[in-house]
Amino acid sequence: MATHAVPLARPPASRSSSTSQSASAQTTRSSPWILDRWRDLVLFVGTPVLLIPIFTAAQARWSAQDIFLFVGAFGAMGHHLPGMIRAYGDRALFQRFKTRFVIAPLALLAVCIWSSVYNIQAVQLVALAWGIWHGMMQTYGFCRIYDAKASAKGSARARIDLALCFAWFLAAVLLSPMRFRSSLDLYYDSGGPVIPPVVVISVRSAILFVLAGVSAVFLWRQWKDWRGAKIVSPVKITLLVSSIAFWWYCNNGVQNILVGIALFEVFHDVQYLAIVWIYNRSRVERDESIHGFMRFVFRRSGSLIGVYLGLVLAYGSIALTTSGTSIESIKHVLIGVVTASALLHFYYDGFIWKVRETQTRVMLGIDGSGVSTLPAPRSWPAWLRHGLRWAVLIIPVGALCGAQLGGRVVPALERTQKVAEVLPQDAQAQLNYGKALHNAGRVQEAIAKYEFALAKQPTLAEAESYLGLAWRDLGQLDRSLEHYERSFHLDPKNGKCESNLAGVLVAKGLLTEARVRYEHSLSLNSDLQIAHKELADLLTGAGEYKAAIEHYEAALRIQPDFPEAKENLSFARTLTRQ
Repeated sequence: MATHAVPLARPPASRSSSTSQSASAQTTRSSPWILDRWRDLVLFVGTPVLLIPIFTAAQARWSAQDIFLFVGAFGAMGHHLPGMIRAYGDRALFQRFKTRFVIAPLALLAVCIWSSVYNIQAVQLVALAWGIWHGMMQTYGFCRIYDAKASAKGSARARIDLALCFAWFLAAVLLSPMRFRSSLDLYYDSGGPVIPPVVVISVRSAILFVLAGVSAVFLWRQWKDWRGAKIVSPVKITLLVSSIAFWWYCNNGVQNILVGIALFEVFHDVQYLAIVWIYNRSRVERDESIHGFMRFVFRRSGSLIGVYLGLVLAYGSIALTTSGTSIESIKHVLIGVVTASALLHFYYDGFIWKVRETQTRVMLGIDGSGVSTLPAPRSWPAWLRHGLRWAVLIIPVGALCGAQLGGRVVPALERTQKVAEVLPQDAQAQLNYGKALHNAGRVQEAIAKYEFALAKQPTLAEAESYLGLAWRDLGQLDRSLEHYERSFHLDPKNGKCESNLAGVLVAKGLLTEARVRYEHSLSLNSDLQIAHKELADLLTGAGEYKAAIEHYEAALRIQPDFPEAKENLSFARTLTRQ
C-alpha cells in the first residue's frame, strides 16, 4: 500500500511576519534604477557616450580655451547653486548645521578674496585636489545608491568600492603627463618644497601595483558574490566602468587637458543636477513644511525644469564677469566669490547628501535595509572630528601660504628642471624647462629643449614660437621668421604670435608687411598692447598721426603703466599740432 505524505499545515502568519514578507517582496521587486532604464543611462551611466561626439564637434568650432571657460562658468560654477538652495532653503537642514552654514561662507570668502589679492596659489591647489576628490566621491555615491536600489548589503562592499574609485581616479592623475605636470607646477607655485624626482617616479610606479591589487580584490569580491548567489548590481558595475574609463579618457586620452577637464565636468554636472532635482522634487512632494522658493522651483512641472536650468546658468555667469572686469578691486572680489563657491560646494556636499541618512534614502526611493555604506565613526565627538578634518587642511595650506609670502618659492629654473626629469618624454615639460633656461639667458640650451619638444610633438605651436623668439635673440632673423611662420600656421588664431612675427619683419626693414601683420594680430586679439604700440610707431613714421594716437591710447587703456606708449603718444600729439 502506497504511503502518501500529508503536508503539514502552516500556522497563520502573524501581522508582523506578513508585513515583513510584504516589505521583503517589495524590496525584491524594487527597480534597480533611480528613474528608469533609459533616463538613468542618459543622465547617470551612459552620459560619456553622448558627450564625446558633442565635444568633438565643438572643438571644430571653438578653441579648447573657449570651451573650458564656457564649461567652467556655466557648468562648474553653475551647478553649485542647487546645493546652496538645499543648504539655505531646507529649514530643518539649516537648523541642524546652522553654525557651519553661517561661518563657512564668511570665512572662505574672506580667505579666497585675500588669496586673489596676493595671488596665493595654495588656495587654488586646495580647490584642485578637493575637486578631484569631490568628483571621485560623486561616483562612489552613485555606487551606493545603485547598490541600495538592488538591496546589495555590506560595509565591506562599500569599502572595496571606495578603494577602487580612489585608486583609479588617483592613478589617472598621477599617470597623466598633462594633468600631473600642471598639478606639480601649481604645487611649486604654491610654495611647496622640491620633491626629489626619484620619489615622484617611485610613487608613480607604486600606484600601478596598488591599482592592480585593488582591482584584483574588487573582481574577487564580485566573483565571490556571484558564486554565493548574492545580489550584485549590474547597473553599479556599468556605472563604475563608464565613469572610471571616462575619467581616464579625460586625463590621458585627449590632446588638450582643458578639453578633458571640461568633458568630465559636464558629465559630473549632468549627474549632479539630475539627482538633486529628483531629491528636491521628492522632498517638496512629501514634506508639507517646505514652502517658498524651494516649493516653487521643485514642483512637478516640466516648465520649471527650464527655470531650474536657467537659474543654474545665471549663477554660473558670475564666473564670466571676472575676465570682463577691468577694475582690480572688483575683479579680486569676483574671483574670490567664484573660488569660495567651489570650496563651499565641495564642503557642503560632503555632509548634506549622505546615503546613510534616512531622509536621503527616503527621497531617493531607497530601502534602508539595502544600504551598504561605511559606518559613521562614533568614537570621538562630532565637533572634534570636524575640527580635526579642517586642521588637516588648514595646517599644510598655511605652511604653503607662508612659504609663498616669504619668497621661499622654488625658482622656476629648478622646479621646471625637476618636472622635466620626472617627465622626460613629455613635450610640454621640456618646453617649460626650455623657457626657464631662456629667461636665465641660456638661449642655446633653451633651443635644444624647444627642438626636443618639437621632436616629441611636432604640432606644438608654442615651441615653434619660442624657437622664433630664441633665434631673434641670437640675431638670426631669417630663422626666427621661419619658426614664427610655422607657429602661426599651427595656431592661426594666435594674435600674439602674429605680432611677434611682425616685430621680426620690422627688424628686417619690411615695414609694409609688418603693418599688415600687426593689423591682423589685433583683429585676432585686440588686447595686445605691444601690437598697438608697435603699429602706432609705424603709423607715426608714415605720418598717420591720428591713427597712431588711437593705437597709443588703446595700448594705455590695456596697460596704463606703459612708459614707451606714453612717451610716444606725447610725441605723436606734438607732431599733430605742428
